[in-house]
Parts: sequence; structure tokens; C-alpha cells
Amino acid sequence: MKFFFKTIFILFILFTFSNQKIEAGENNKELLKVDWSFKGLFGKFDRASLQRGYQVYTEVCASCHSMKLLSYRNLAEKGGPEFSEDQAKAIASNFELRDGPNSDGEMFTRSAKLSDKFVKPYQNIEEAKALNGGAYPPDMSVLVKARSGGADYIYSVLVGYDDPPSDVTIDDGVYYNTYMIGNKIMMPNPLSEGLVEYTDGTKATEEQMAKDVTTFLAWAAEPHLEARHRIGFKAILYLIILTILAYFSMKKIWSRIESKV
Repeated sequence: MKFFFKTIFILFILFTFSNQKIEAGENNKELLKVDWSFKGLFGKFDRASLQRGYQVYTEVCASCHSMKLLSYRNLAEKGGPEFSEDQAKAIASNFELRDGPNSDGEMFTRSAKLSDKFVKPYQNIEEAKALNGGAYPPDMSVLVKARSGGADYIYSVLVGYDDPPSDVTIDDGVYYNTYMIGNKIMMPNPLSEGLVEYTDGTKATEEQMAKDVTTFLAWAAEPHLEARHRIGFKAILYLIILTILAYFSMKKIWSRIESKV
């Protein structure tokens, strides 16, 4: 019986903390901690925050960072920002992409559709580097999963811009960031008070924008997180019930043997 209970306990611990990552080992500064709604056994994404986060990504980040694994239809799917289908179509129609060839063998430009992937800001990596001083802006599709510290790391970096200490020398085109590994980053501070105007009336502080766009990136990295949480909870509940039944079955069997002895 101890084996069953230990197994359940271990599964519970692994499931509960599956989304939590250790702070960046090379960075001495402890990351900022945010009470993310999507953390924990019953974690869910905040729909309003996801929609605001998409707005921040589109208006602030998309000019440099791609999200090549996302399609516009994902914006209307359950478990995500859950825009209506009409809203998602309207969002897609705001972007143009090159398609073809047509019946004449020529390439043409058209508005994006729900089935299209997010339009990329650059044609290729070389173009991206050339326009960003040799630095390549990483794709953001799974950025939260790719960085040690996860959502806390992304949020901390976004709000971690500061003036460098007197003993630190910063080259031109490089910026000091308290939470960035090495404290140096080539991306200028992308956020400033009131940079975007939220359609729901939320005040666009730097912290709010950083939290919203990080939430959106966390969903992009794990779009099925809520479904996984539901399945995991059911699995744990099933194991608990199975263990209880096994316990009473074993107890009944051994009680018969002991009575005969």
C-alpha cells in the first residue's frame, strides 16, 4: 500500500510543478515572481489577458519577432484567447502575405486567412540580422518553454531595463537589463507607459503590458495546457480511487487468511 500512496504523491508533485522552472543559473538576480493564473493543478489562462497580450505582441513585438508555429485560427480556438471567428478573420485580414504562383505563373499578394500562419516580419534570418545590428530576434512561438525560468524570466526581462552600474561598461546598441543573463541585451526597452491603448480600457502600464504579453506567449508555447490539466486531474483522481479499492480488496483478502490462521 505504501508503494501506491508514494506513486500518487510523486505524480501529484510532478504534475503540479511541471510548468515551473528554475531561475536562470547564470544570473545571480532572483527572477520576479508573478501569480500566474495558468500555474498549478487547476491553472487556467485569463482570456482578457490573452487578448490584451496578443494586442501587445501585434503592436510592439511583431515588427521584430515572428511566431511561426501559430495560425490565425488558433486565436479563436477553445483554450486560447477565444476571439470570435469573425474577430479572428478580421485580425487575419489586416496582414498581407505573398502567395502563388497563380494561373499565369506569377506570385501575388493577398490578405491572410484563418488557415495561414502568423505573417513573419522578415523574409529570412539574414535579413533579420542585417536590420538588427547582427542580432537575430528569436521566434516567440515557444520562447517561454525555451528559457530557463519560463514566464517569470520573460516578464522579469521585459521590466528589468535599468541604467548600468558605474562599474559596468555598455557598448553602443547594447542595453543593461537586471535579469538578462550577462545583464546585456541588444533589444531596446520595448515597453513604455501607455504605449498601447487597450480596447477593454485596462491601463497600459509597463508591468501590465509585460504580464499580458507573457501570458500570451505562455499560451502560445502550451496551447493545450488547460486540457492537459484536466486530463492530469482525472488521472490523479482515478489513481486515488484505484488505490483505495486496491487497499480495501487487499485488506479483505488478508483478513480471510488471518482468520484461517
